[in-house]
Amino acid sequence: MRVLVVEDEEQLADAVARGLRLHAIAVDVAYDGREALELTAYVDYDVVVLDRDLPDVHGDEVCRELAAASGASRILMLTAAGRVRDRVGGLALGADDYLVKPFAFAELVARVRALARRSPRAAPPVLERAGIRLDPARRTVTRDGRQVALGRREFDVLRELMRAGGGLVSSARLRASVWDEHAGAGTGVLRVTLTSLRRKLGDPPVIENVPGRGYRL
Repeated sequence: MRVLVVEDEEQLADAVARGLRLHAIAVDVAYDGREALELTAYVDYDVVVLDRDLPDVHGDEVCRELAAASGASRILMLTAAGRVRDRVGGLALGADDYLVKPFAFAELVARVRALARRSPRAAPPVLERAGIRLDPARRTVTRDGRQVALGRREFDVLRELMRAGGGLVSSARLRASVWDEHAGAGTGVLRVTLTSLRRKLGDPPVIENVPGRGYRL
C-alpha cells in the first residue's frame, strides 16, 4: 500500500508518516496543495490523507482535482471542522471518508486500511508498446508473447516509461514515481534497476537513454 499525507503542519505530517511506516505502509508527504497535485500526477497512491485547510492550493481544490481525475486513489479528508455540514461538504467534493482533528492514530490507520481495501474506481488500462504488454491490475508483463518476470521496482519503472507513450521521462520523475521518498533513490539505484530491466526484457533493446534528458521506450 502507498499513501500520500498532505498536511501543512510539518510536525504533524511527519508524525503521521512515521506512524504509518511502522505499519509497513509506504508514505510520501506533501506540505501544501500544489506539491500534492504534482506528486499525484506521477504516482498512483492507494490513499491520500488530505488536510482540508491547506495553503497555496486549498484542500478542497486538491480533492476536486483528484476526484475528477477518476484515478484509483481514495481520499481521507482531515479537518478541525467537525460540524455535520462540514463533513457533508467534504464528501460532496469527492472525498471517500472524513476524520476530524484531533483524532486517535489507531482510527486513522484503520480508516486508511479500510479505504485501501475498497475496489478501485476504475481498472487501469493494459499498456502495449514495442511488443511489450503490461497489465497494471495483474502486474504482469509479456514481450512478444513471452512472460517476463519483473521485480516491483522494475515493473513500476517500465509502467512509467510505457505511460509516456514514447516520450521522454526524466530520471527525477522516475525516482519520484517509483520510490517512496522516505526511502529515496539516487541515480545509481535507478541505473541498476534499468540495467536489470533491460536484461530481463531481452533483445533487441527497447529502452533508450538520452543523456541529460531522461529515458524513453
